[in-house]
Amino acid sequence: MRQFICLSWRVMLALFLLCLLASAQASTISLTDDWEYRWGDSPLDGTGTPAWVSGPPDDTAWQAIGFPSNPPDRDGQRHAWFRTVLPTDGEWRDPVLYIYSVDLLTEVYLEGQRIYRYGDFDERGEGRFAGWPWHMIELPRDFAGKPLYFRVYSDYTDIGLWGEIKLMERADLFGYLLRHSAVDLIIGLLCLLLALLAGVFNVIQTGTRYNFAPVALFAFASGIMILADTQASQMLIDRPLLWDYLSACGYYTLPVAIGLLLEHWYTDTRTRLIRRIWQCHLLYLLAALGAALTGWVNLSTTFPVFDLLLVVSLGLLTTIIAPRLRQLDAEQKAILASHALFGLLLVADMAVAHGVLPWWRVPVSIGALIFVLAIVAISLFEYSRTHKELKRLNLRLEQEVAQRTGELQTLVKRLETFSYTDPLTGLHNRRYFAELLEQSAAQARRQGYPLTLVMIDIDHFKRINDLYGHEAGDSVLAAIASRLTQHFREADVICRLGGEEFAVLMHDTEASDVQERTQALLETLACTVHHHQETPVGTVTISCGIASYPLHADDPLALVGLADKALYTAKHAGRARTHIYA
Repeated sequence: MRQFICLSWRVMLALFLLCLLASAQASTISLTDDWEYRWGDSPLDGTGTPAWVSGPPDDTAWQAIGFPSNPPDRDGQRHAWFRTVLPTDGEWRDPVLYIYSVDLLTEVYLEGQRIYRYGDFDERGEGRFAGWPWHMIELPRDFAGKPLYFRVYSDYTDIGLWGEIKLMERADLFGYLLRHSAVDLIIGLLCLLLALLAGVFNVIQTGTRYNFAPVALFAFASGIMILADTQASQMLIDRPLLWDYLSACGYYTLPVAIGLLLEHWYTDTRTRLIRRIWQCHLLYLLAALGAALTGWVNLSTTFPVFDLLLVVSLGLLTTIIAPRLRQLDAEQKAILASHALFGLLLVADMAVAHGVLPWWRVPVSIGALIFVLAIVAISLFEYSRTHKELKRLNLRLEQEVAQRTGELQTLVKRLETFSYTDPLTGLHNRRYFAELLEQSAAQARRQGYPLTLVMIDIDHFKRINDLYGHEAGDSVLAAIASRLTQHFREADVICRLGGEEFAVLMHDTEASDVQERTQALLETLACTVHHHQETPVGTVTISCGIASYPLHADDPLALVGLADKALYTAKHAGRARTHIYA
């Protein structure tokens, strides 16, 4: 398992680097306007060339269309032709035409010559579904201004070109595809990694209230679907129908995994309905893929039926879940929320695929990523509560899990080192102050400018807590912190050291200037009445101790002790005053 995890991270890193290398903007022309169409199929001339591209153009039979897809008044037609005139803009070295997808089979003609074919056409101009790949059609360099014809056959619900059509350089096309596939590839690998981890948890956590088998199944199905749907998969293995079968397998498995997960959480009679829903989807999965593999139906025809079944199932599951949400715990609600988002994205993608919504790249993989993050967080929390059970693993598995846990703990410790903020006041905390003082001391020595430290303590703060309560004390602390932030310069660093003690570190500032500034602060506070929840707390005074480098110390790090002594002197002199170390 460790080798698989390492390999997955290396692949994801490589994909990220490749995406950066391919991030240059490609010179492209989108061909989304000025198209024409006509229904039916062209007769062939004596040379076997379609008469509609070899003979004189019959402009009366062609009709304008905004985009070469799903013309009106289909009425059961399975053949359609589309044409456009290639643009005359730009200079091209190795031009190609990129098409996101075609429903379903196509031939492309330029100047009466066939330059591209996808699918096997029989003598009637028909053929079996061959997959939904992206298409790269090579063009001659002198293509400018020439008419381009598409012959399309489809027994699917849609007919024509789909998605996007771009004229671009061949080299730019691969960079374009990689940029649009890198995120999906990384998320797909993350889903497969989660499937492996969830499978391991399912084995080692038998008897707990969590069942990780549906989680593993869902992650595996979504990972397979995302990887199969990404356009980069075709660059890896040019077998579009294979990828479509894998995509269908993952897509059709998702509701089975969701149903299994929900069934595990319910123990009343609703469990029976949930079970019937996922069993129905499992039956459809086996029947649809089996019929397609045996040649009884085209794989493409199984998608619309499944889409309708999925919408009905999601509606039923929503009806079942909605009244029972309060009975679920936070982890279960988080998983359901991630499922819901993923389901909405799937429905949106379905609506785009069937022309209900305009074409756009629906980020289905983002829903899968959110699901992955939710499951990882919940799984790690569950792992911490079942640590004793993990000890029963064999030594090899225990070492591998311990290694991963150690890496996560190291990450947590690193994150903790960056926690420099006091949560009550929003000021920097003592940890930040200690590191800042070392850096500032080294800089002051190097550049030879004065460095002054002010130690501030709220007078009689315990009395405030005793009389008005700790909430009032917290309110006073926050108010004093706000006043300090407003009073001192933006370049001055203000920290809360703990309790009612604050520190202000001031660069390139003499002690006398600081004394004037703190004295003005004392006068301001003397006129300020503090309140807590409309209850007057009264005025709050502070005492300040000042020490400066190099006036009072040869080492800037000694300022803390000297400023503390000055603060102690101010306290014993009657409080509500500022004192410079002497």
